[in-house]
Amino acid sequence: MANTQVNMPAGFGGLMRFNEEYDSFFNLKPTHVIVMIIFIIIFRISLGVFLG
Repeated sequence: MANTQVNMPAGFGGLMRFNEEYDSFFNLKPTHVIVMIIFIIIFRISLGVFLG
């Protein structure tokens, strides 16, 4: 039988590392997202009350 083993470099263990300093156009904090969701829910409920 032939030896079919492949030796891979053990540098990152198969993991890829991306740039941790990601700059986005929208920089939102988690509290801002929660507040926006609460406003959307209140807006949706008020539409149901006033138009429904």
